[in-house]
Amino acid sequence: MSVSKSLDDTSLIEPKSAHASASNVPGSGYDGIALHVAAIAVAVIFILPLVAMVIVSLRAPVDGTGGGLYWQNYAEAWRATNFGRQFFNSLVMSLGVTAGQIITSLMAGYAFARMKFFGRDALLIIVLSTLIIPFQVLVIPVFIMLTKFGWVNTYYALIVPSLANAFGIFLFTQFFKTIPVELEEAAYLDGASRWTILWRIMVPLARPAIATLFLFTFIAEWNDLFKPLVFTSTNNMRTVQLGLTVFQEQFKVEYNLLMAAVVFVTIPSVLIFFLGQNQFIKGIATTGLK
Repeated sequence: MSVSKSLDDTSLIEPKSAHASASNVPGSGYDGIALHVAAIAVAVIFILPLVAMVIVSLRAPVDGTGGGLYWQNYAEAWRATNFGRQFFNSLVMSLGVTAGQIITSLMAGYAFARMKFFGRDALLIIVLSTLIIPFQVLVIPVFIMLTKFGWVNTYYALIVPSLANAFGIFLFTQFFKTIPVELEEAAYLDGASRWTILWRIMVPLARPAIATLFLFTFIAEWNDLFKPLVFTSTNNMRTVQLGLTVFQEQFKVEYNLLMAAVVFVTIPSVLIFFLGQNQFIKGIATTGLK
């Protein structure tokens, strides 16, 4: 009798617990609907400028005739300036700076996260404090150094001043702290050196952080106008951001051609983000967790 009674009690409790667990599912009910509506609203806010850019790029010229979509704007915008050379210069600058920052940030981040030396924490604070110093403050001494080296108006001037970044160092420092120390200890027992551990064990595990830094750095360098404007002086060294200034005259701006050119310039950044968004989200979600 007692066994059957307990079974009956259990059968009465189970539907209640199942209902309670279903009601606690994240994203269910009115809260879930509100979150989806908010997410859609934010997405629309971010997409609207891109839609407006494409619409304006397909408008006919002010002095033109006829209606409809004016696809010739893209051909005219491409011919208006040397976009082929400018795309190449921007690609060299963006990939060069991105590769340099990944390498330097990997090594510095591993040293701050795993190696013990005098003044480590103080040095990390000093490195992070450089984040509050804008590059424009340092441009004059950097320009003087580049002039003495003979690097002005070369790819060295576009790449070398940005080879190290405090954000990347902090990102990898926090990421390496999340990796169990036991992996390194096992490698030490097998006779591996710190250099081997870094490149054979830590780097493969740091793919999400590498993708995150790659996206941040590549997009920032691709959209950089200030550095090419100051450190280059010839048309052959212009980047795509400087190429956009061709469409802005003193008293006139051809917005249809300008927006068509902006579409060209925006495509690489959008493609890079969509190709690496999974690793980017994983890197942002896992960095700093332990």
